[in-house]
Amino acid sequence: MIYDHNVDMNEYVNPTVHIQVQSGNQHNSFQPEQFLRNQSLESFKNKTETFKEESLINIEKFTQKLVSMSRNTSAHRCAKYVRIALESAGARFSDHPIAASDWGGTLTSIGYKQIQPSFDNPQEGDIYIINKSYRHRYGHIAGFTGSQWVSDYRQRSYDVYKDPNVTYEYYRLNS
Repeated sequence: MIYDHNVDMNEYVNPTVHIQVQSGNQHNSFQPEQFLRNQSLESFKNKTETFKEESLINIEKFTQKLVSMSRNTSAHRCAKYVRIALESAGARFSDHPIAASDWGGTLTSIGYKQIQPSFDNPQEGDIYIINKSYRHRYGHIAGFTGSQWVSDYRQRSYDVYKDPNVTYEYYRLNS
């Protein structure tokens, strides 16, 4: 860029805020640092509330994207496929785990709540996680499309590991 005068980039990148407090009362209890901290906290709360409102997930888009990407056999990328489907459905998160078994916190942060496993009565948009174990170090994650469980492939059932020692977490989108 061409400037017609010298520019101190720190003015633009790291602007300095100066606060001057004047009071005729010598016993003034106003604390500028505390005031700024409170303002920052309030701003953070407002952004968080806005973020939650904007994180509405369209279950139909979620399931359509899962089905459109899925294969007949596993590509061992279940968490990636579920993440892409969630993002295409409107989910917003700044960071996400890599391992499927670590997705519980992320799901709750975007509007899902953990419930008791309900494999006999799943609802469209439900997501389950198989926790990591000695034999399955990354675990597994899949979403229910209304007719079947899908991750990176179209599953025959939720019980993909056929291992009686695995544990499940089950999540449903808050209404």
